[in-house]
Amino acid sequence: MLFVLLAMWASPARAQRVKHPLDGLSAPEYWAVYEALQASGKVDSKTRFPLIQLKEPPKQEVLAWSPGLPMRREARVVVKEGPQTFEAVVDVSGKKLISWTEVKGVQPNLTQDEEEEAGIDEAVKGNAEWQAAMKRRGITDYLTVRCGGYGAGYFATPEEQGRRLLRVHCADMHGVWDFDGRPIEGLTVMWDENEKKVLRVIDSGAVPVPQAPANFDIASVGALREVPTPITVLQPMGPSFRVEGQTVNWQKWNFHFRIDRRVGLVVSNVRYLDAGKPRSILYEGSLSEMFVPYMDPDMAWYGRTFFDAGEFADGFSSSLDPGGDCPDNAVYFDQVYANYKGIPQMRPRAACLFEQSSGIAWRHEGNVVESRRARDLVLRTIGTFGNYDYVFDWTFRQDGTIRVRLGATGLDEVKGVKSRTSADDPAVPEDTYGRFIAENTVGVDHDHYFSFRLDLDVDGTANTFVRDRLSVKRLPDSSPRKSLWVAEPEVAKTEQQAKLRMNMEQPEIWRVINPGAKGPLGYPVGYELMPGDSAISLLLPEDYPQQRAGFTDYQVWVTPYQENERYAAGDYPMQSKGGDGLPNWTKANRGIENTDIVLWYTMGFHHVPHSEDWPVMSTIWHEFELRPVNFFAQNPALDLPKQP
Repeated sequence: MLFVLLAMWASPARAQRVKHPLDGLSAPEYWAVYEALQASGKVDSKTRFPLIQLKEPPKQEVLAWSPGLPMRREARVVVKEGPQTFEAVVDVSGKKLISWTEVKGVQPNLTQDEEEEAGIDEAVKGNAEWQAAMKRRGITDYLTVRCGGYGAGYFATPEEQGRRLLRVHCADMHGVWDFDGRPIEGLTVMWDENEKKVLRVIDSGAVPVPQAPANFDIASVGALREVPTPITVLQPMGPSFRVEGQTVNWQKWNFHFRIDRRVGLVVSNVRYLDAGKPRSILYEGSLSEMFVPYMDPDMAWYGRTFFDAGEFADGFSSSLDPGGDCPDNAVYFDQVYANYKGIPQMRPRAACLFEQSSGIAWRHEGNVVESRRARDLVLRTIGTFGNYDYVFDWTFRQDGTIRVRLGATGLDEVKGVKSRTSADDPAVPEDTYGRFIAENTVGVDHDHYFSFRLDLDVDGTANTFVRDRLSVKRLPDSSPRKSLWVAEPEVAKTEQQAKLRMNMEQPEIWRVINPGAKGPLGYPVGYELMPGDSAISLLLPEDYPQQRAGFTDYQVWVTPYQENERYAAGDYPMQSKGGDGLPNWTKANRGIENTDIVLWYTMGFHHVPHSEDWPVMSTIWHEFELRPVNFFAQNPALDLPKQP
């Protein structure tokens, strides 16, 4: 195994040759895909590729593979040919096209490359109707104005039919680094992306561009607080983990990872060494989809219902800031991906890996005090989607727990209003659908939902989902106690039985077990999904955005493993009509008992903005854990040394 030494700290781990079937595509492999497509006769100079990613080998092939054996290397390519969408599969090693299939009635993801190539900004600024609307706002200098579009969603209007439709809004960047705080409100342009033309301009009335100070760089903040005394993490012998290719070994953990352009970190083949034996826990885990609907019915706002992962598929990953995004002892990994034209690109420092002290692992005072400090291993990436930045941490703990944390930061999406503050008293309050966070600036209420796909393989692939209902029992009159609760296990045999919501008044414990593997005390080995704070969608079932984001109907879904079921809102959420993904798959009510199953967990929160969000939001963290339940014979962290 390759030991990661101190020299690696100064520079990221560059793209290496492929060593594992689940490694992300390398630069030579992206070029092989490019060359195979060009040689196929199916593409020309106008063909574009919104997404190229690894097509994973069949699961059984990966499980049977070991170093030195040959491995299948294929790429899945989303192809845009004018208004048509195709899916291609390319044999990377053989540099040949395997399949080419038209996918009708869908819209592929919208990348930033496509938006820039379409010339939306220039075309909108050249539109006479838009210019007249800008003149009514007193804006005649367009040099500092930026216009950009996003998917229009779906609301069953005639305008949407057969079109790749974008809603375009503009902002004035004069005097600021980021345009988000300077919206040109009340002005929407409907744009046909395939025809590359303005369909109509909607002007609901001029509103002054907000002028509240919006910069947050060091030069703009003003006097800074006193620098505190340093906290230094020193590992003079280098980190404790070992990395070979994209496989990590640390404190009995062994796992593989890659960085996917659409969903970020994909953690796979997770095992824990127990009494010298590697035991499988998680075949693959990753984000699956995000849903961020805004709560304003205004013409310029009702369509802002974003599926950030699937609609854009280019937010992962942002280049990490050493010492800011990751601590000084972090090791960095670059990301290779293909742009809109299929040409490989390099994103430096797209992920980092580091150890951190995490408090008390366990403690008790009896005759003497016995206490052990805990250390965690954190794998981190950050995705940037417009105004929001999301920090994703996969944390491996010494007690066999996997903690998944999400940190939301960045900027509120804001609406310019005529009222200066909430103290003004207009005939119609302008903070009904949000809150003032700066003068003439309302942060609009919204939600965040994150669906995670968790293909647990607890001591093998034959697993079962169990819900332990905590039921209240009334005791007989002869008892001093009147009530207590008991945990009553119930096996979910079908998909419908495993569609679950959190309920504080009817609590449950959710476990994935292997009914064929028993621990020393007779219980089946398992792992528990332990949710943190979460929320459920408040949108009405008949609301189009809710139909498109049906995965938010429940916190938990369980499906039998299927290779092509990867995205909770479906493969193509851009202008989707609803019902795709989990709601569609689970209609079949397939069996999920004692078979290879996938657990889907949706974590969410409601956001009512406030003044402390301005001009940049402090990071808010949400998390869940996968915790061993009767998986080990005793506390696996019992052997921690006194000095970590």
